Amino acid sequence: MNIAATLAELDRLQSIHPHTNLRKHEAKGPVIMCRGRGIHVYDVDGREYIEGMAGLWCASLGFSDQRLIAAATRQLNTLPYYHGFAHKTSDVAIEVARDLLAIAPGKMARAFFGTSGSDANDTAIKMVRYYNNALGRPGKKKLVARTRGYHGVSIATASLTGLPNIHAGFDLPGPGVVHTDCPHHYRFAQPGESEEAFASRLAASLEALIEREGADTIAAFIAEPVMGAGGVLVPPATYFDKVQTVLKKHDILLIADEVICGFGRTGQMWGSQTYGLEPDIVVCAKALTSAYVPFSATMVSARVYEPIAEHSAKLGTFGHGYTYSAHPLGAAVAVEALKIYRETDIAARVRRLAPQLQDGLRRLAASPIVGEVRGVGLIAAVELVRDKASKAQFPAAAAVGAHFAERAHAHGLVVRALGDSVALCPPLVIEPGQIDEMLARFAKALRDTESYAAQLQ
Repeated sequence: MNIAATLAELDRLQSIHPHTNLRKHEAKGPVIMCRGRGIHVYDVDGREYIEGMAGLWCASLGFSDQRLIAAATRQLNTLPYYHGFAHKTSDVAIEVARDLLAIAPGKMARAFFGTSGSDANDTAIKMVRYYNNALGRPGKKKLVARTRGYHGVSIATASLTGLPNIHAGFDLPGPGVVHTDCPHHYRFAQPGESEEAFASRLAASLEALIEREGADTIAAFIAEPVMGAGGVLVPPATYFDKVQTVLKKHDILLIADEVICGFGRTGQMWGSQTYGLEPDIVVCAKALTSAYVPFSATMVSARVYEPIAEHSAKLGTFGHGYTYSAHPLGAAVAVEALKIYRETDIAARVRRLAPQLQDGLRRLAASPIVGEVRGVGLIAAVELVRDKASKAQFPAAAAVGAHFAERAHAHGLVVRALGDSVALCPPLVIEPGQIDEMLARFAKALRDTESYAAQLQ
């Protein structure tokens, strides 16, 4: 047995993989990646793939950025670990807070650091509770999230997440969370309903939910500017304008989950800037370090921070934090990543490349199984349907999206199937010629999937 086969066998026998059918994995085994360079990754058999998902929406600077590697190495040689408890910190933690707050959307005043999007959203939830307790509003604690939104997989953040497979088997969602409508115009608009009319209806539905629950019980509304794991769902025109009007009317905080959208992905530095959000809390992770090191941030406005600070004085401490909060390795890599984003004007780069990706995918809309092509910047999805006219979906058991992902893999392209929507989210350092090649491989997988779909009729 060769080394690759030995590794695969060990993995089948000993590992639990996230978001995986575990019995199927025992039979199928893993794809083992062992090297990355630029936008490409390589498996243990030496095969090259375009990483069309930047890993998990995160490796924005590709898989071999030497500046990030050097920053990590320097920090490991200088101060490999320290913490932020009891008035202590590191120099790089101070630097990353300065640099991040300087570019944050809205009016962020303070930053708290963790290691993942899930823990950053957990922190946001706890801060919202602490904030309302500080204001003497102990009943104002519920959070409103959206169907098909994604905010993490801890018990609290999985409750916010509006995807059934995240809840099934885990007794979720838990208390204190209510879900409102998914803003996907293609799938949920009424016949003939414009984007603006759809947005108005959803804002009215949100307000009706708030009134049913009681505005004095609703603390915050959380939203991704573009919904990632739910299918790369771009908000309809005027949606966030209308939603924010409702939130302000009822004194409800807005949490912008920028874990996927932050750091240039949508063509602005933040998805909040692309879609006009004015958040009270901003959560980011992933591209903050281009995923080279686990690191996240929860940023809050002065409006949120001041009552929290006063309450910590009353109670004697802000009793929240992780061993790895403000970890100097993550902080150092984040400082360097932010420098690269500034120096390369990463958002402008995305705006230049976006039409090539978006128009290239839209040329595939003539396919008999493509229902919708959607996206912004360098993030997009193609939704596969059984019937274009009626938008009828394939039977779930046919796993058409998963078939597409397997065919793309066979053609040397990594994509992600989100049900029967197929997502692309390449590293932001992708070059024009590489976009063309990525689209060509995507088109080959689509042709293969058309043949598969024809057999299902």
